[in-house]
Amino acid sequence: MRIGVLNNVRAGRNPRRAARVRAFLQAHPEVSQVETENGEHVAEALLLLARKGVELLAVNGGDGTLQRTLSEILGTGCFPQPPLIAPLRGGRTNMNALDIGSQHNPVTALESLLHAARNGGVQERLVDRAVLRVEFDDGSPAHYGMCMGVGLVCRAIELTHSLFPEGRAQGVFGASVVIGTLIARLMSGSRDGILQPDAMRIRLDGQPLQPENFLLVFATTLERLFLKIRPFWGQEPADVRVTAIAGGIRCPLRVVPGILYGRPPASITPEAGYTSRNVNEVELRLDCGLVLDGEMFAPQLGRVVRISADRRVRFVRA
Repeated sequence: MRIGVLNNVRAGRNPRRAARVRAFLQAHPEVSQVETENGEHVAEALLLLARKGVELLAVNGGDGTLQRTLSEILGTGCFPQPPLIAPLRGGRTNMNALDIGSQHNPVTALESLLHAARNGGVQERLVDRAVLRVEFDDGSPAHYGMCMGVGLVCRAIELTHSLFPEGRAQGVFGASVVIGTLIARLMSGSRDGILQPDAMRIRLDGQPLQPENFLLVFATTLERLFLKIRPFWGQEPADVRVTAIAGGIRCPLRVVPGILYGRPPASITPEAGYTSRNVNEVELRLDCGLVLDGEMFAPQLGRVVRISADRRVRFVRA
């Protein structure tokens, strides 16, 4: 099995981590490696790896690097046959790699991956997962990723990046502090500033969702997010997990743990402003910004976004 590594040397703003991966790979010349410094270089890097016949691709970066990789592989067909993909935890946020089951240390994960490839153990590590397809109404190419949020999600990420220094502090730690603060403000009844609801129209599998202003909306194909939270509880047999919380909801402390871990009390219903369903397609008409696995899209008046999950990827636990 031909193995390749896409090594984002800027991921996580931690060059020492990327350097350790580079040093490890220098001792394994049978593994093809291409380094990138930003998302603009991902397409060229993948073409190089495709020409080398890579069948198992390890991606050393964060959620944003993996999102760019998925968009190129699934959107452009740069590989004749999509490779197996092993996400490594090399970025600020590594929700996707964590959900797939990759080890904390990228070098240790690579060692384990190479051992499995040599000894026929890759099949035991396969994780089949649907991937979000996100399309805009401007005719631009589709984007592929694992978790998309709008409005408040974008503003919370921007706040995290403004409050904490570059690097891993802007990842799980910073996000946890910001989310905890925002939950406390919600419970106090605050709905101003960053917590101001966004006007939008949502259709889930063609059915309109009421009302038309929402505090929080996200869609994912992951089974858990950071800190192992699972803020979705739909039971329908579909791949896109959607949670939407209306702007006028009340948020007492006693309901928060149940919402965060997918076990809400009986009072958390669509009629009360809390919707969580598994669907095949989501359509959003909105003015606010959105984020897909760390890639931010600026607000745009009247933008229409369609989200589905028409492709599946075979990931590998590294």
